[in-house]
Amino acid sequence: MTRRPALLAAFALAAAALLAAALALTSRSGTPAESSPEVRFVREMTQHHAQAVDMATRLRGRTQDRTLSSLTLDIVLSQQEQIGQMRGWLTLWGLPWGGKGMSAEHARMMGMATPEELNQLDTLPVADAEAHFLRLMIRHHQGALAMVEPALGDRIRPEVRTLARQIQATQGGEIRLMEDLLARRGESLPPPPEAAQGGEHGGH
Repeated sequence: MTRRPALLAAFALAAAALLAAALALTSRSGTPAESSPEVRFVREMTQHHAQAVDMATRLRGRTQDRTLSSLTLDIVLSQQEQIGQMRGWLTLWGLPWGGKGMSAEHARMMGMATPEELNQLDTLPVADAEAHFLRLMIRHHQGALAMVEPALGDRIRPEVRTLARQIQATQGGEIRLMEDLLARRGESLPPPPEAAQGGEHGGH
């Protein structure tokens, strides 16, 4: 666990560099309004990503499994990069990073873990924590796949739509990997979050 602060500090520096890159690359025309689907997607996905980074960092500090160590590092690096990109857009659009945020109920619909579930990553025996992580992250990724759907439409800004497609492809592949890892351990799959069962992406 002592590696977590240093690891997060390094990712914070990388995110700052990516923020500058996002500012340089994003189109400056037609900035979206506060109530736009782009802004909502970016803010909610940033919050969603931040929890995934937290979960992956917690397990990475404990696991000795090489596949899980690689997976958690991939999640941390890719989602920190995307957080920097999304915060860069908000800055460029003249909007604060934070907003109303997701309610606890809405976050749960989107597959996010509760504080108690997060704490178990630190307190369960390592083998149990690994299985717990896989179940939590599968559910978390399934929620993300539901969240990207509104950002895939033709009227969405192209850079936001491109990111949504990237998240869809990457996290879809990671779900399949994690399901396989659970099956190899003889563990059951988690039930999908409400959003992945046909619940609407809406309604805070």
